[in-house]
Amino acid sequence: MTTELKEWPLWEIFIRSKQGLEHKHCGSLHAADARQALEMARDVYTRRQEGVSIWVVESKAITASNPDEKGELFDPAADKIYRHPTFYEIPDEVGHM
Repeated sequence: MTTELKEWPLWEIFIRSKQGLEHKHCGSLHAADARQALEMARDVYTRRQEGVSIWVVESKAITASNPDEKGELFDPAADKIYRHPTFYEIPDEVGHM
């Protein structure tokens, strides 16, 4: 890896497939800016025209939870049934839910 490339920020790439409703993480790459990351992601991750949308997010902008602390983060939700999807009736007119 060249010195110049190492100085470029790392970008996380998310692609939405033709059949999908959500973007899925498919990899990472180094690029000078968001526009270049988008173009490189198109060339690297959608060679077979399987994508309809690309998101690029600079890696340093992502904050993730620690899997070792999942109890503190997720356990309190168990006693709040109104947060469960079965608590609500969704009208038939609402698609993709």
